[in-house]
Amino acid sequence: MVDSMASDVAKDVDLTPNPAFPKARLVERRDITEDLMVIRLEPEEGGTFPFKPGQYCTLGLGPIERAYSIASAPHEKELEVFVELVPDGELTPLMWMLQPGDAMSIRPRAKGIFTMDQKAHHHFMLSTVTGVSPSVSMVRDYLHNHGEGHTFYVLLGASYCDELTYDKEFIQLAEKYPDVVKFVPTVSRPDDPRNEGWDGPSGRVNVIAEEYLEKFQLPMDDTLVYACGHPGMIEDMKGKLPPKGWRFKEERFWKE
Repeated sequence: MVDSMASDVAKDVDLTPNPAFPKARLVERRDITEDLMVIRLEPEEGGTFPFKPGQYCTLGLGPIERAYSIASAPHEKELEVFVELVPDGELTPLMWMLQPGDAMSIRPRAKGIFTMDQKAHHHFMLSTVTGVSPSVSMVRDYLHNHGEGHTFYVLLGASYCDELTYDKEFIQLAEKYPDVVKFVPTVSRPDDPRNEGWDGPSGRVNVIAEEYLEKFQLPMDDTLVYACGHPGMIEDMKGKLPPKGWRFKEERFWKE
């Protein structure tokens, strides 16, 4: 279904990477579900792509470009990007046709201000599915650089447990660095057969967030709330938390 849909789109699109920008070669593709995949790209121009954890890169095929948050940390050789298929979108159906060795265009500079604020020592991170990417990058970078004095509280929500994707990584990090990483995965449809066997928290991230702010006993004057992912989740949290005094930072993912 996806392949045929992408093929139809590809008939009308020149998939040659835009020669005006550097290229990035696909070196690894990991399909998570039918509509989620993690890809790793190797920049070909000089082999490097400087960025700050939490920023995004702009990828393209032919004239079509979209921005994607980077999940890898700056010290990693390859760029890791978590992508959700948008069936009626312009770019992602084409990306689903890519195989290792294929190339995309990549704008030469990363952008975005959804980065770690060193002034806060407690980082309360709310995310849905692919919105976890900036949190992955920030935590990996912090641990790689042997940071001290900061704690990350990562709440990751999805409809189904197989969409959580980075849960195993965060579970391992929380076990290895219990004073640095706290992880709460949650599913919003616990009774769905697809979530059979799930014994973790349930409910949307924006529904359980305040419960965990209280549970972790976070100090309002030294905590920054990061919200990334579905606009509805962010809008709900923005309406609840800042009016109570919580510092708030957001990054919205629009499906297009």
